Amino acid sequence: MQRCPFCGWPDDDPVTTVSVHPTPSGVTMWTRCVCGSLQTRVLRGSRAVICARSRPADQAAPTV
Repeated sequence: MQRCPFCGWPDDDPVTTVSVHPTPSGVTMWTRCVCGSLQTRVLRGSRAVICARSRPADQAAPTV
């Protein structure tokens, strides 16, 4: 089982579903982890693949 690299929460148990959108390649789902990290998932059948993940808000990249 994969886990969030920021807090260790299981990736297959997102805390919040932000939005769900049908696409030609399946369904795109935006979820938020318990630490606040936003994830983009692509659902194909019963399989979900995390395609992108943000840092939690308290670990944002420094501004220049």
